[in-house]
Amino acid sequence: MKATGVLVLIGCLVTVTESRIYTRCKLAKIFSRAGLDNYEGFVLGNWICMAYYESHYNTTAQTTLDDGSTDYGIFQINSFMWCRDKKFQEKNHCHVACSALLTDDLTDAIICAKKIVKVTQGMNYWQGWKKHCEGQDLSEWKNGCEVS
Repeated sequence: MKATGVLVLIGCLVTVTESRIYTRCKLAKIFSRAGLDNYEGFVLGNWICMAYYESHYNTTAQTTLDDGSTDYGIFQINSFMWCRDKKFQEKNHCHVACSALLTDDLTDAIICAKKIVKVTQGMNYWQGWKKHCEGQDLSEWKNGCEVS
């Protein structure tokens, strides 16, 4: 009986930590509904392209950097400046726990990404965007996705 309870608990924990990898079109719809299209002058394709090159649309993506900070979630938002984790808790400009950026609910990640764009005056914060998206024709990123 106890073994069954332990297995159920382990199954729940595994379910909680499973990653969600969105499709391009699902993200296009979520981003559009969240007001990212033309936010601070950046069309929807910028956001879809950036999310692809930062995390491959994986909500639980984490990257530890040489300085000891970690990039979290679909937008790879860094713990040193933007969110609170075990190592870095002081700056937290988005007023959010880094773990909240790892969920399937993208609300906190989108709010924080909007703040980053507004505070830094653009999308240059994201290296994936700078290398692969900046200055490109990004209309193909929303093609076939039923978003305007």
